[in-house]
Amino acid sequence: MDGMDKNKTFLIVGLGLLGGKYAQVLSQKGYRVTGITHSQSTLDYALEHAYICEGRNENFDNLVQNADYIIFGLYPTVLLEWVKQYGHLVRPGTLVTDVSGVKRGVVEPVQQMLPEGVEFIASHPMAGRETSGVAHSAEVNFAPANFIITPTEKNTPEAIEWCRTLARTLGFARISVLSPAEHDHMIGYVSQLCHAIAVSLMCASDNTELAKYTGDSFRDLTRIARINDKMWAELFLWNKDNLISEIDMFSDALATMRQKLVDDDREGLEKMFRLSTERRKAFDKK
Repeated sequence: MDGMDKNKTFLIVGLGLLGGKYAQVLSQKGYRVTGITHSQSTLDYALEHAYICEGRNENFDNLVQNADYIIFGLYPTVLLEWVKQYGHLVRPGTLVTDVSGVKRGVVEPVQQMLPEGVEFIASHPMAGRETSGVAHSAEVNFAPANFIITPTEKNTPEAIEWCRTLARTLGFARISVLSPAEHDHMIGYVSQLCHAIAVSLMCASDNTELAKYTGDSFRDLTRIARINDKMWAELFLWNKDNLISEIDMFSDALATMRQKLVDDDREGLEKMFRLSTERRKAFDKK
């Protein structure tokens, strides 16, 4: 099994924000990239901007059959439906990965449904934005983002290394390996909880008038509240056990701070501030 052979073809299924960025980068680096997407306007945009050299939104059997590497840029539910309907077209020897933000309930069913000899090695580029769609793909920057590979016992070392090579080719500098369960536990805290807090902050009151007066802290904290409703509702529900646990933990921490305010506990507040400052340093390390 080779690493990244430029004589072979990548197929991107789902040319949204991340799928479009994968196509853009791989094409710019000289790889042959084809695409499948449901929207004709998305397909036209990808072809016009040379993200792909060929694409279809129907009658795409030959694109699937001729692909050496397949990347699914689909929501979890759509990914499972697609593999159930078209997975039999993927030929043995093909390496397959994805960009899904949740892994439990996705990885094992996809591995089971794909034909014998096809290897699905799941991964997650943590480089999403508050925007969506192929037209915004160029705004995505992989360089500072994390790339997580989530293998199971069915994956080979060669496929894991291929996924690492793919990540490096795309421009990711930080690559980690977690189990699907570890990934979903982690993502519940560092991603989904953050979105839940930002959305709740914006929904807590009608604060439209505050846009005239707010500073950077409010803008920074609520940037991700401008959210893709369909995708994030699905991600939240697929990982709801982890997210509910993290919301409870956050609520406890907020309740602790509230009590310190009730008690006029300046020393307690300062202790919390020092702890948060110390823990935040880890995210500033290069």
